[in-house]
Amino acid sequence: MKSILALVLFASWVLGSASLLEKDLIKVGSANMAVRYVGHASLILEVQGKVIHVDPVGREGDYATFPKADLILVSHEHSDHFDPAVIALISKPGTDILLSEVCREKLGKGTVLRNGERTTVQGIPVEAVPAYNIVGMRSPGVPFHPRGRGNGYILTLGEVRVYLAGDSEATPEMKALKTIDVAFLPVMIPYTMSPEMAAEAVRAFRPRIVYPYHSTDEFLAMALPLLKDVPGVDVRLLKK
Repeated sequence: MKSILALVLFASWVLGSASLLEKDLIKVGSANMAVRYVGHASLILEVQGKVIHVDPVGREGDYATFPKADLILVSHEHSDHFDPAVIALISKPGTDILLSEVCREKLGKGTVLRNGERTTVQGIPVEAVPAYNIVGMRSPGVPFHPRGRGNGYILTLGEVRVYLAGDSEATPEMKALKTIDVAFLPVMIPYTMSPEMAAEAVRAFRPRIVYPYHSTDEFLAMALPLLKDVPGVDVRLLKK
C-alpha cells in the first residue's frame, strides 16, 4: 500500500510539473546551460560551447547520435558509470577525461583527480569531492563505495557551481559544501542515498536547484515530497 501511494504521489507531481523536460535550461551568466538526461547516472551538459559528458554508458542511450565530448567526467569504475567503448566513441582530438585512479588504470588514459584535488580543463575549474557509503555495505565492513575510490565533481561555470555527486551517501563532505547552485543527487538504497538522506543533504548545503537521479520511480516518489519540503530549493526532474 505504501508503495502504491508513493507512486500515485509521484505521478501527480509529474503531471503538474513544468520542470519535467527532455532538455532543461539553467541560466549561466549571459548564456544557458542545457542539461540532458541520458539515463541512470549518464548526463550531458552543454554550456558556453562546451559539451560535458558525465558517466557515459552505452546501455543508457545511443551515443553515436550525441555530440562529441570536450570533457568527460567518470565518477568510478562500476559498469553503470564507466564504459570504455563509449568513452572512445564520444572522444575527439582535444577531449579531456577526468576520472578516478582505478578508472585510469582500466582505461589507460585520462587525468586522475583524487578526492579533494582541483584542476582546470577546457577553461572549467573542477574539484573532486569524496563519494562513498557510510551505511550501505556489500558485506559487513565492506561498503558498496569505499571512501577514496570514487569521485563526485564540482564544476564552476562562471558564477554557477554544479555538483555531480557520483555514487554517495549524505557524507560530512557533501553536507559541508558551500554555494552550490545546481546539484545532481543519487537516490537509490542500498547503493547511494535514501530519500531521507537526500533531503538531509539538501537541507545542509542548500543548492538552488536539485535534480534527484540515479534512481527508480518508487524512490523518486518517496524523495520528491521530502525534497520539495526544503525551503528555497527548486526540485527538478529530467526524462529521456
